[in-house]
Amino acid sequence: MSYVMMDIEADGPNPGDYSMLCFGAVLVEPALSKTFYGQLRPVSDRWIPEALAVSGFTREQTLQFAEPEGVMRKFGAWLNEHVSGQPMFISDNNGFDWQFINWYFHHFTGANPFGFSSTNLGSLYKGLVRDVRQNFKHLRQTPHTHNPVDDAKGNAEALLVLKEQFGLKIPL
Repeated sequence: MSYVMMDIEADGPNPGDYSMLCFGAVLVEPALSKTFYGQLRPVSDRWIPEALAVSGFTREQTLQFAEPEGVMRKFGAWLNEHVSGQPMFISDNNGFDWQFINWYFHHFTGANPFGFSSTNLGSLYKGLVRDVRQNFKHLRQTPHTHNPVDDAKGNAEALLVLKEQFGLKIPL
Protein backbone atom coordinates (compact mmCIF):
# COMPACT_ATOMS: atom_id res chain seq x y z
CA MET A 1 0.00 0.00 0.00
CA SER A 2 1.23 3.48 -0.87
CA TYR A 3 -0.09 6.71 0.57
CA VAL A 4 -0.95 9.41 -1.95
CA MET A 5 -1.49 12.88 -0.50
CA MET A 6 -4.16 14.72 -2.48
CA ASP A 7 -5.52 18.24 -2.75
CA ILE A 8 -8.14 19.63 -5.12
CA GLU A 9 -9.51 23.02 -6.06
CA ALA A 10 -13.12 23.36 -7.20
CA ASP A 11 -15.59 26.05 -8.21
CA GLY A 12 -18.33 24.84 -5.87
CA PRO A 13 -19.18 22.47 -3.02
CA ASN A 14 -19.95 19.19 -4.78
CA PRO A 15 -19.03 17.27 -7.94
CA GLY A 16 -21.37 17.11 -10.89
CA ASP A 17 -23.24 20.28 -9.96
CA TYR A 18 -19.89 22.06 -9.85
CA SER A 19 -16.43 21.29 -11.21
CA MET A 20 -13.04 20.18 -9.98
CA LEU A 21 -10.68 22.63 -11.66
CA CYS A 22 -7.33 21.18 -10.68
CA PHE A 23 -5.78 18.65 -8.36
CA GLY A 24 -2.40 17.63 -7.11
CA ALA A 25 -1.04 14.33 -5.87
CA VAL A 26 2.20 13.54 -4.06
CA LEU A 27 3.43 10.02 -3.41
CA VAL A 28 4.32 9.95 0.28
CA GLU A 29 7.96 8.93 0.43
CA PRO A 30 10.99 10.70 1.93
CA ALA A 31 11.91 12.65 -1.24
CA LEU A 32 8.33 13.72 -2.10
CA SER A 33 9.54 13.92 -5.70
CA LYS A 34 6.76 11.99 -7.43
CA THR A 35 3.93 14.41 -8.13
CA PHE A 36 0.98 14.77 -10.47
CA TYR A 37 -0.88 17.92 -11.44
CA GLY A 38 -4.05 18.05 -13.48
CA GLN A 39 -6.19 20.92 -14.73
CA LEU A 40 -9.70 20.01 -15.88
CA ARG A 41 -12.23 21.86 -17.99
CA PRO A 42 -15.45 22.49 -16.05
CA VAL A 43 -18.19 19.87 -16.33
CA SER A 44 -20.98 22.23 -15.32
CA ASP A 45 -22.21 25.68 -16.24
CA ARG A 46 -22.66 26.38 -12.52
CA TRP A 47 -19.88 27.98 -10.47
CA ILE A 48 -19.56 30.11 -7.37
CA PRO A 49 -17.30 33.16 -7.85
CA GLU A 50 -15.90 32.98 -4.28
CA ALA A 51 -15.04 29.28 -4.69
CA LEU A 52 -13.43 29.91 -8.07
CA ALA A 53 -11.39 32.80 -6.63
CA VAL A 54 -9.65 30.42 -4.18
CA SER A 55 -8.03 28.64 -7.13
CA GLY A 56 -6.62 31.86 -8.58
CA PHE A 57 -8.09 31.10 -12.01
CA THR A 58 -10.70 33.00 -13.98
CA ARG A 59 -13.67 31.19 -15.49
CA GLU A 60 -12.27 31.95 -18.93
CA GLN A 61 -8.97 30.27 -18.02
CA THR A 62 -10.71 27.14 -16.72
CA LEU A 63 -12.67 26.79 -19.95
CA GLN A 64 -9.31 26.29 -21.71
CA PHE A 65 -8.22 23.42 -19.44
CA ALA A 66 -8.00 19.83 -20.69
CA GLU A 67 -10.93 17.48 -21.03
CA PRO A 68 -11.50 15.71 -17.68
CA GLU A 69 -11.54 12.19 -19.10
CA GLY A 70 -8.02 12.47 -20.46
CA VAL A 71 -6.70 14.01 -17.25
CA MET A 72 -8.26 11.28 -15.10
CA ARG A 73 -6.88 8.56 -17.37
CA LYS A 74 -3.40 10.11 -17.15
CA PHE A 75 -3.72 10.27 -13.37
CA GLY A 76 -4.77 6.61 -13.28
CA ALA A 77 -1.69 5.73 -15.35
CA TRP A 78 0.50 7.79 -13.00
CA LEU A 79 -0.89 5.87 -10.03
CA ASN A 80 -0.21 2.55 -11.80
CA GLU A 81 3.36 3.64 -12.48
CA HIS A 82 4.21 4.93 -9.00
CA VAL A 83 2.06 2.96 -6.56
CA SER A 84 2.50 -0.65 -5.62
CA GLY A 85 -0.70 -2.29 -4.44
CA GLN A 86 -3.79 -0.38 -3.39
CA PRO A 87 -3.21 3.39 -3.19
CA MET A 88 -4.43 5.04 0.02
CA PHE A 89 -6.05 8.43 -0.49
CA ILE A 90 -5.12 10.92 2.23
CA SER A 91 -5.76 14.65 2.43
CA ASP A 92 -6.28 17.57 4.76
CA ASN A 93 -9.99 17.66 3.91
CA ASN A 94 -10.76 14.18 2.64
CA GLY A 95 -14.52 14.65 2.85
CA PHE A 96 -14.25 17.36 0.21
CA ASP A 97 -11.29 16.20 -1.86
CA TRP A 98 -12.21 12.51 -2.05
CA GLN A 99 -15.77 13.15 -3.25
CA PHE A 100 -14.46 15.00 -6.30
CA ILE A 101 -11.73 12.48 -7.16
CA ASN A 102 -14.15 9.59 -6.65
CA TRP A 103 -16.87 11.16 -8.81
CA TYR A 104 -14.46 12.11 -11.58
CA PHE A 105 -12.82 8.67 -11.67
CA HIS A 106 -16.17 6.87 -11.74
CA HIS A 107 -17.77 9.28 -14.19
CA PHE A 108 -14.87 9.40 -16.67
CA THR A 109 -13.08 6.06 -16.29
CA GLY A 110 -15.61 3.73 -14.64
CA ALA A 111 -13.59 2.99 -11.49
CA ASN A 112 -11.75 4.73 -8.67
CA PRO A 113 -8.27 3.22 -8.08
CA PHE A 114 -8.44 4.44 -4.47
CA GLY A 115 -11.50 2.32 -3.78
CA PHE A 116 -14.09 3.55 -1.32
CA SER A 117 -11.91 4.71 1.59
CA SER A 118 -9.82 7.73 2.45
CA THR A 119 -7.90 9.08 5.43
CA ASN A 120 -8.06 12.52 6.99
CA LEU A 121 -4.66 13.95 7.95
CA GLY A 122 -6.12 16.34 10.54
CA SER A 123 -8.01 13.58 12.34
CA LEU A 124 -4.93 11.38 12.31
CA TYR A 125 -2.92 14.15 13.98
CA LYS A 126 -5.62 14.84 16.58
CA GLY A 127 -5.56 11.17 17.53
CA LEU A 128 -1.79 11.06 17.85
CA VAL A 129 -1.67 14.13 20.12
CA ARG A 130 -4.88 13.06 21.89
CA ASP A 131 -6.52 16.46 21.56
CA VAL A 132 -9.32 17.22 19.11
CA ARG A 133 -8.58 20.96 19.28
CA GLN A 134 -5.08 20.61 17.84
CA ASN A 135 -4.07 21.25 14.25
CA PHE A 136 -1.21 19.73 12.24
CA LYS A 137 -0.67 22.68 9.89
CA HIS A 138 2.38 24.00 11.76
CA LEU A 139 4.20 20.83 10.60
CA ARG A 140 4.13 21.88 6.93
CA GLN A 141 7.31 23.21 5.34
CA THR A 142 5.96 24.06 1.89
CA PRO A 143 3.72 27.16 2.01
CA HIS A 144 0.00 26.61 1.53
CA THR A 145 -0.59 28.46 -1.77
CA HIS A 146 -3.78 26.81 -3.11
CA ASN A 147 -1.67 25.30 -5.85
CA PRO A 148 -2.78 21.73 -5.15
CA VAL A 149 0.69 20.21 -5.61
CA ASP A 150 2.17 22.70 -3.12
CA ASP A 151 -0.65 22.04 -0.68
CA ALA A 152 -0.41 18.25 -1.04
CA LYS A 153 3.37 18.45 -0.60
CA GLY A 154 3.06 20.49 2.58
CA ASN A 155 0.56 17.98 3.93
CA ALA A 156 2.83 15.08 2.94
CA GLU A 157 5.66 16.79 4.83
CA ALA A 158 3.43 16.93 7.88
CA LEU A 159 2.58 13.22 7.51
CA LEU A 160 6.30 12.40 7.39
CA VAL A 161 6.78 14.37 10.63
CA LEU A 162 4.04 12.22 12.20
CA LYS A 163 6.01 9.15 11.16
CA GLU A 164 9.36 10.47 12.40
CA GLN A 165 8.37 12.28 15.61
CA PHE A 166 5.30 10.35 16.71
CA GLY A 167 6.21 6.88 15.46
CA LEU A 168 3.24 6.64 13.10
CA LYS A 169 3.55 3.35 11.26
CA ILE A 170 2.88 3.95 7.58
CA PRO A 171 4.53 2.15 4.70
CA LEU A 172 6.84 4.21 2.53
